[in-house]
Amino acid sequence: MPDSETNQPLWLPSPQRIAASHVEAFRHWVNERHGLHLQTYQDLLDWSIAEQAQFWDAVWETSGVIAEHKGERVLIDAERMPGARFFPDARLNFAQNLLRRNDDAIALHFWGEDQVQRRLSWRELHAEVSRLQQALKHWGVQPGDRVAAYMPNMPETVIAMLAATSLGATFTSASPDFGVQGVLDRFGQTLPKVLIACDGYFYNGKTFSNLEKLAELVPQLPSLVKTVVVPYVAQARGHNLSLAPIADAQVWEDALAPFTPQAVQYAAQPFDHPVYILYSSGTTGAPKCIVHRAGGVLLKHLAEMRLQVDIHPEDRVFFFTTCGWMMWNWLMSALSQGATVCLYDGSPGVRDNAILFDYADAVGFTHLGTSAKFIEALGKSGIAPMHTHRLSDLRTLMSTGSPLAPEGFDYIYGKVKADICLSSLSGGTDLVACFIAGSPMNPVWRGEIQACALGMAVIVAGDDGKPLPDGKKGELVCTKPFPSMPLGFLVDGSLEKGAQKYFDAYFAQFPNVWWHGDYIQRTSHGGFIIFGRSDATLNPGGVRIGTAEIYRQVERIDAVLESIVIGQNWPPGTYGDVRVVLFVRLRDGVVLDEALIDAIKREIRNNTTPRHVPVRIVQVHDIPRTKSNKIVEIAVRNLIHGDPVKNVSALANPEALDEYRALRAELERA
Repeated sequence: MPDSETNQPLWLPSPQRIAASHVEAFRHWVNERHGLHLQTYQDLLDWSIAEQAQFWDAVWETSGVIAEHKGERVLIDAERMPGARFFPDARLNFAQNLLRRNDDAIALHFWGEDQVQRRLSWRELHAEVSRLQQALKHWGVQPGDRVAAYMPNMPETVIAMLAATSLGATFTSASPDFGVQGVLDRFGQTLPKVLIACDGYFYNGKTFSNLEKLAELVPQLPSLVKTVVVPYVAQARGHNLSLAPIADAQVWEDALAPFTPQAVQYAAQPFDHPVYILYSSGTTGAPKCIVHRAGGVLLKHLAEMRLQVDIHPEDRVFFFTTCGWMMWNWLMSALSQGATVCLYDGSPGVRDNAILFDYADAVGFTHLGTSAKFIEALGKSGIAPMHTHRLSDLRTLMSTGSPLAPEGFDYIYGKVKADICLSSLSGGTDLVACFIAGSPMNPVWRGEIQACALGMAVIVAGDDGKPLPDGKKGELVCTKPFPSMPLGFLVDGSLEKGAQKYFDAYFAQFPNVWWHGDYIQRTSHGGFIIFGRSDATLNPGGVRIGTAEIYRQVERIDAVLESIVIGQNWPPGTYGDVRVVLFVRLRDGVVLDEALIDAIKREIRNNTTPRHVPVRIVQVHDIPRTKSNKIVEIAVRNLIHGDPVKNVSALANPEALDEYRALRAELERA
């Protein structure tokens, strides 16, 4: 297999593919508009960073942004992070830019494992958005109110997002596998006025009911004026749905029955109007509520949909994601291109890991996105889709969530499809977008993300914040502002109260520089390799998890006095993924047996998600902490990985580290 060591790329775009791409048309447009002679992607990247205002204005113009008013100003206070603002005079509506198409072509395909298949045309999508929009207005939803979805990745979730944002309301979501406490940790902070939920969901052939969870959840969200339940499982099983235990809840169709389809109305809002609230956790406290701006998300996503992954109106775009991951929000923006969005809910392992490829053949995916962890699982399973499936329309495969190991590249080109652009992506919930991304103009090198995303001033920084040369590992930082920087963190219902937490999260490390917390390296090809998170946030399977979410559940176990959790690189010595490892200090006389391990895992699973559940739980005698009584996860993680521990002098009990150092060999075995 050729690789970077032999200086041969795994894939090269054909001249015909480059010529037909959006980014090539964009290059010509920029050259003509500004009298330039940009020839390569790197030329375009350098210009987009040096001339940010011109670049983002060009994205607006070439993407055909629909706006009530654009304004003359593109970027003000560009030297301030946070504080820079894009298009400060613009007024637009997010949903209007996603619903620009209205015909009988297919807008949405949906598969719920092998239980349910549906599709909606653009005309049908408009009709359903209109009905829910009218219902939301009837229930008093106004600009700035929150509409929450506790839902699978299905058409009603898309409809809810579009209807809410068409009114200028803010949309927020969580997947149905979250436990009640996990949902309260999120929606309890954002105070939704309307909750859209499901009666249950399917996973790996099993049916799970959410009705008991909803009966417990709804009374604990006093901000709600309406709860609407989608009978997903009931309809699939041909059953009637009873909502008697859930206070003031109504079935979806009954709630929308009084409203007939009309033209969707769009409430124009400022560029910085809140459109999404996503959730990300640090190492302490409840999940952070990250508020994203409508214009910023729209413009950044337009740049990525068109210039990085090259989506066209005739395309069919799929990403395997839940509604609790930022890739769901990213996928929704493919609608802005008039493309068909393909939704899937459930386990990707159905039909012996073949169901996503069955789906790809059935509807003709042009773009397929998934996690690096799933690609790794496919490789281990022995499945070879290039021998069992046509995949004739598939031209781009996207991977994100965690770094894709070189062996994952080998698998894609050796077992899935040889002529395909493997676009590994890296960004995050923080910006609901990418710093590093694919490029239809560039080759694919083994183990490397193709390129820095256009407009993103990414450097690899040393401890002093200064750029490191190619081949050196350091921090991913962005030295200039970008449109999808969050509006801020919501704390006690206030962005003002969250301002310091927002600053501390991204800008305290280096002045006027976004610090992202990824450990990366730039290659001689202009691509990037990511070696994982540089902070203490867990990231199993690409889903960021705050350790406090796990601690909150472990503390409910009477036998456990305290605990500490880390993400261990797995397999050992690699940076492809992490597994969650939990260390527990138990009450005197208590032994960590299988029954207690099961109880701890069950508590975590029932109140968070299956991804939070530790792979290993280990009994220890002490938990290392600072003199101010803060536990030190990074120190433990470093010991388990054989890395040095910094600032030992700050510890109140440095002798506790010896036990973790001794556990390293055991944890590397299994």
